[in-house]
Amino acid sequence: MHELGRLEDLPQDYRDELTKLNLVPLWPSLRAVLPPKVPTRKTKPTYWAYKSLRPLLMRAGELTPMEKAERRVLVMANPGHGLEKMQASAAIYLGMQLLLPGEWAPSHRHTPNAVRMIVEGEGAWTTVDGEKCPMSRGDLILTPTGLWHEHGHDGDKPVVWLDVLDLPIVYYTETSYVIGGDRQKTKPSRGDRSWTRAGVVPTPVFKRNTKTNPVLRYPWADARAALQSMAADDPALEAVQVTYINPETGGDAQNILGFYALMLRPGQSLRLPARSPAQVFHLIEGGSDGVEVEVEDTRFTLSEADTCCAPGYTAVTLKNRSAAAPAFVFIADESPLHRKLGVYEVRD
Repeated sequence: MHELGRLEDLPQDYRDELTKLNLVPLWPSLRAVLPPKVPTRKTKPTYWAYKSLRPLLMRAGELTPMEKAERRVLVMANPGHGLEKMQASAAIYLGMQLLLPGEWAPSHRHTPNAVRMIVEGEGAWTTVDGEKCPMSRGDLILTPTGLWHEHGHDGDKPVVWLDVLDLPIVYYTETSYVIGGDRQKTKPSRGDRSWTRAGVVPTPVFKRNTKTNPVLRYPWADARAALQSMAADDPALEAVQVTYINPETGGDAQNILGFYALMLRPGQSLRLPARSPAQVFHLIEGGSDGVEVEVEDTRFTLSEADTCCAPGYTAVTLKNRSAAAPAFVFIADESPLHRKLGVYEVRD
């Protein structure tokens, strides 16, 4: 491609006249917004160690009561975007949230979609649209856009979970807001009891009158068992991975971000091809020696509850450093958004 003209090549009086009329010449900035072959990416490979984060989160519990916080969260910000942007990638927000025994995080609803990946503790719950979802390590709980949700804790030890939201893209489109509400009345039914049995769904499904996913809680015990069954059934299967879906439609569990669980066999090394979406990796359990993540020239070793992210258009290699035990990784990415935009691609 030939070299384009620079802004400073234009006479100052011409530039001043453009500024007065809120006009900008495209050609000096064309390569910035349309770079050749590979997009400009602010997302940098970034790693958050839970052993370093956790003490600061617990101290936040001492320093800030729930009535002063509403949600007690430490945001995991990617330095490539600037810490003030509070985003892990172009479309992904990450945060570690703490709920102490006896606390109640008040009910509210907002436009960004959210999921909770439970990191530690028992006895807490999230009520979403009247459905009370118990929270255990590895469970994935959805709070879809616009639905009332609140968190409570009846146990005796802290509960921590990883929040994953599509907040950056919703904020960018100037559609992000929240509305506070009262404590919800709970209903007896739970979607994960009716909709998560292999190959069967309630009949008749056409009587449902909501567009939301009928499943709000994906128990880790079920996802883990599915991964182990897949690995045992096909020893030659390279990528032992499941996708969290809407069982009524077969589509993604949510409409902007995608969510997956991956099992790495003992000692396994797995190369994920370069794809357009950015990705987040969180080690749920296993891999006594950790899981090594290689992103371009950067390497991280994830211990349990550690999290990292990788930019799009970049191959990622995951290696289970344990020769004796499998490792289980939770993955979030921007694939549903990229497919809707028509920009999803695999480079190799």
